[in-house]
Amino acid sequence: MSQTIIDCERIGKSYRLGLKHNRQHSVNLGTAFTLRESLSEGLAAVGRFCSGRRRPDSDVDTFWALHDVSFQVDRGEVVGLVGRNGAGKSTLLKVLSRIVEPSEGRVRMRGRVASLLEVGTGFHPELSGRENIYLNGAILGMRKFEIDRKLDEIVAFSEIERFLDTPVKRYSSGMYVRLAFAVAAHLEPEILIVDEVLAVGDYAFQKKCMGKMHDVAAGHGRTILFVSHNMGALSQLCNRGILLESGSIKAMGPIADVVKTYMRSGLATNSAHVQFPIEPSRPCQFLSVELTHDDGSHGTDFSCDEPIHLRFVLEVRDIQANVFMSFLLQNPEGTVVLHSDPRDSDPAVTERIKTGRHVFEITLPSRLLAPSTYLVSVRCWQQFGSDLDHRHGCCEFTLRDLSNLIHQRIGVLGVQLPWNQQTTPIGLEPAWHAR
Repeated sequence: MSQTIIDCERIGKSYRLGLKHNRQHSVNLGTAFTLRESLSEGLAAVGRFCSGRRRPDSDVDTFWALHDVSFQVDRGEVVGLVGRNGAGKSTLLKVLSRIVEPSEGRVRMRGRVASLLEVGTGFHPELSGRENIYLNGAILGMRKFEIDRKLDEIVAFSEIERFLDTPVKRYSSGMYVRLAFAVAAHLEPEILIVDEVLAVGDYAFQKKCMGKMHDVAAGHGRTILFVSHNMGALSQLCNRGILLESGSIKAMGPIADVVKTYMRSGLATNSAHVQFPIEPSRPCQFLSVELTHDDGSHGTDFSCDEPIHLRFVLEVRDIQANVFMSFLLQNPEGTVVLHSDPRDSDPAVTERIKTGRHVFEITLPSRLLAPSTYLVSVRCWQQFGSDLDHRHGCCEFTLRDLSNLIHQRIGVLGVQLPWNQQTTPIGLEPAWHAR
């Protein structure tokens, strides 16, 4: 009989928004006040109480990052946590990692928890890599001889033996992640919590980490909570999924079903032409994405024998370095079937993306993709920085093979290859066949 190792019951986490005080902070999310600010706020509250006046509703507002979240995870399960930015995934992981306390509800965790929530979490910058391994082990409740036994495996997996006695403040982000994951995966926690931090590593190391997490779950019966926007990785690694939306659970069940629900959750009413609200505070944002036929009409249904035209409008308001952009297509299972970047055809295009409104047009040729439904995502980011704008699954279209009514073509590509046929009477086989 399976044993429940994580039990969340009606978890809620709230923050105060728009609290006005002497420093005129417009937005405060869990801000820590100084003693003077706390005393001032307390005296002001006493004054309002004595005079019978209430604080205006605009002064204090409550934002619920999580609300009424309940689920259970059994020992040995690998559960994928999905949702858009701001859905509450990181907040939930911080609650489970005991970094923040829930405002309401109850969490029961059975066993040691190792968390990988962001680069460098749990590392002391002045200590060396070796010293941080022992520090993390001690935090997990391990004894020195237990850590000694695992040290060689950790160092070999992280591939940073040459820098093991160097202070980690001199590590690159990739080296941080290598060591942090090696420590978390090898120090035998009962529960391993991994956020999107693995995206920092190179492809070879990400693949290595995925294999290790699979081994940890399958071979040792440990529980893993995994957050990623890589639907392919989630589908391969996880057996169950939880979809968060606006701080609440929208779907929970087999990972394939949850991924399909997530992939469709961001579609607009007219998924052939999507216009996004203008946000002047953003230095750069997409204004619209649209799909059209050859005659310029919008559409979400296309024949495999016709091209598909995609048009993106990007507005750049304030940039400090080069802006890069890309678009990708995913099938309903979350597999990326096509990724494109304007530098593919013009390496110098980023130098011309300056302040102003830019229109990009791409044509997907006929017979490139197999009949299926595809989701369009667009992204722009700044050199040496994070995403400026990322519209995930903003448009959807369906390809239909109208020339083949006998059976449905399967696969990812729809290219029709020429078949050359040669017929030879029996007994006169070609020389290559006789051999």
